[in-house]
Amino acid sequence: MADFDRVAGNAKRVLDEIEKVVVGKREQAKMLLRCLAAKGHALLEDVPGVGKTLLARTFALSTGLTFKRIQFTPDLLPSDVTGLSVFSQKDGEFRWVPGPVFANIVLADELNRATPRTQSSLLEAMEERQVTTEGETRPLPSPFMVIATQNPIEMEGTFPLPEAQVDRFLVKINMGYPSREQELEILHKFSGPEAPVPAAEVKPAISPEDLYEMMEAATLVKMSREVGEYLMSIAEATRNHPALVLGISPRGALHLTRLAKAAAALDGRDYLLPDDIKSVAVSCLAHRVIPKSEASLRGKTRREIIAQVLEETPVPVRPSVGSQDGQ
Repeated sequence: MADFDRVAGNAKRVLDEIEKVVVGKREQAKMLLRCLAAKGHALLEDVPGVGKTLLARTFALSTGLTFKRIQFTPDLLPSDVTGLSVFSQKDGEFRWVPGPVFANIVLADELNRATPRTQSSLLEAMEERQVTTEGETRPLPSPFMVIATQNPIEMEGTFPLPEAQVDRFLVKINMGYPSREQELEILHKFSGPEAPVPAAEVKPAISPEDLYEMMEAATLVKMSREVGEYLMSIAEATRNHPALVLGISPRGALHLTRLAKAAAALDGRDYLLPDDIKSVAVSCLAHRVIPKSEASLRGKTRREIIAQVLEETPVPVRPSVGSQDGQ
């Protein structure tokens, strides 16, 4: 049985370790850790130069997991991601060479610069934790997490991700610009002769056993009927919202449940609160809905629409702690 106090302490150690290098992105790092605990994948989106790749690499180092980086470009082939068989003249036979997707944490850097064919090579890996090539299915390491980065789709030389693939990401995280004080700290910290190197500065903050306990704890969080009804009210509100063409699917509601449970577990609780759902709803749901054209023309973003849904959905006054979902 997981010790929820220990889980919360381990989560804090990971975030403190990340902050040695990544300045002012604790909330984004916390969302990545929740995503890992919930066995999901994360999409980081923002303009170049705000620390997407740095955060992903530092996150992997702090958790002690194996890490591979794939730089997506228009000429990248699916076999460059999944691997291929190479003929060995020495042995006189074909030898399987695994691709960079065979790692615990895979950074798919600038995913939307690759062609749709290559983007789709990640679909089976993300959904089923396996890769099928040349008629053979090979399991991926456990745990397995894809952290993809992308630049905004209006920039040149990009291929927008299809909705089916975007929906496979548990969260979409916007990095944002640092505050004036944070950016000044970055300038001082990384411009001098003693500027830290992430690979040298960051050490694993937890053991593999700690990580598996974190993932187990996320599945043991109890959800009362009142909190479950609140979550379903949010899901239904997106499906009936006048500014949306498409609300969240049942998979989106399930992902929200898993992520909210992970948030509760990392805070040291074995029961779910409405605040847990509210803390992750925008990052979990905004990329799953499609606004109507008139809403887009008025400048209303998906994140703003989900925030409006949260404001308008009544919160249970006294949600009970007891479980109604059998978990």
